[in-house]
Amino acid sequence: MTTSALHPSVERADLLIDLKRYDEARELLVGRLAEAPEDIRAWVKLARSHLGDEKNGAKALEATEQALALDVEDIGALVMHAHALRAASRFLETEGVLREVLRIAPGHWQGYALLADWLWRIRGIRSGQANGGQVRREDHEAALWESGELAQEAIRLASEEVFAYEVAWRIADMAGNRSAADQFDEAILRLDPHHEQALARRTRKTATAPGVKATEAASLYADALATAPESAPMRSGLDHASFRLLRGIRWLALLCLALAAVGIDLFVTEGETQRELPLPLGQRLWNLVPMGAVWILGALMRYRRLRAGVRVNLRSLVRRRTWPRIVLAQAAWAMVCALLITQVPWTQRTVPQVLFWAGLLPTVGTMWFDWRKHN
Repeated sequence: MTTSALHPSVERADLLIDLKRYDEARELLVGRLAEAPEDIRAWVKLARSHLGDEKNGAKALEATEQALALDVEDIGALVMHAHALRAASRFLETEGVLREVLRIAPGHWQGYALLADWLWRIRGIRSGQANGGQVRREDHEAALWESGELAQEAIRLASEEVFAYEVAWRIADMAGNRSAADQFDEAILRLDPHHEQALARRTRKTATAPGVKATEAASLYADALATAPESAPMRSGLDHASFRLLRGIRWLALLCLALAAVGIDLFVTEGETQRELPLPLGQRLWNLVPMGAVWILGALMRYRRLRAGVRVNLRSLVRRRTWPRIVLAQAAWAMVCALLITQVPWTQRTVPQVLFWAGLLPTVGTMWFDWRKHN
C-alpha cells in the first residue's frame, strides 16, 4: 500500500482542486505525470479533478485504473475508483471496491462511512431489479440496518468527523427514526456550529413546534441565518414566518371594521335604540381613537420590537411575493371601509352597511384559502 509523500506539484494541484481551479490543477498533474508516470498520487488527484468540474467518470476511471495498476491495494486510489465508478453510472460495482478498502484497512473510517452511505441505495437498486421495479420493504429495512451498523463503526473510529454523523443522520432519517436523527444533528452542530443543513433542520423543528408564534419563529430563522447566511431552507423559513406576521394585520383591520360598525350602531341590537345620524364631528373623531390604539399596540409596537433582519425581510417579502401584497391590500381596503363608515356624516345606514360587508367579505373569503395554502 503506497504511502509516499506528495510531490510539490501534486500538492499544489491538490490545493487548486480545493479552490475549484480544476484546469490549472490538471495542467500541473499532466506535467508531473509526463516526467513521473509512476506517481500514484498524481493519478488519484487527476481523477479527482475530472470528477470536480467535468463530472467525467470515464476520464476519472482511466486515471484510477492507472493508479491501481501501480498498486492494487492503494487505499486512496481505491476510494477514488469507487467515486469514479459511481460517476460512470457503474454504482453497483462500488460496494465491492469499498469492501476491499475495509479488508485492506479495517480502521479506515471513511471507507465505513462511504459504504454506509451507499449500501442502502445499492441494495434498493438490486431489490428493485429483482422485483420488477419494486423495492421490497424487508430488503429496504435490512439494508438500512446494515448501513446503520457501518455508520456506527465509522463514528466509533472517528468520533470527531462530521461526515460520519451526516451519513448516520441520513440513514436514521430514511428509517424514520426521528429521535436518533435529532441526536446526530446535535452531534454535527457540536462539531460544526455553522453546518448549514443541520442548523436548518434544528431551526425548522423549533420554529414549527406547536405553540411557537410567528414573531418567535421569525427570530429563530433570523438568528440561524446570521450563522449560515447562504442557507436557502432558512431563508424560505424566514419568508414563511414573515408572511405569518403579515397575515396578522388583516385581523387588526377587521377589528377596526368591527369597531367602526359599533361606533355608529350599524346593526340593530334588541332592546337598544340606535344613535341618530349623522353623528357629531366630535363623535366621529373619537371613533378614530380605538382604531389608532389597535394599530399602535397591535402592529407598530410589535414591528419595532422585531429584529432588524426580520423587519428588512418583511419589506423585501412584500416586494418579492404576490400574496403578501394581497394581504396588505386587503387590510388597506378594510381600513378604508372602516374610515368611510366612521368619518362620513351619513344620514342613513344603508351605505355604511354596504361598506361594512364590502370590507369584510373579500378579506374573510380569502383567509381560509390563504391559511390552507400557506400552512
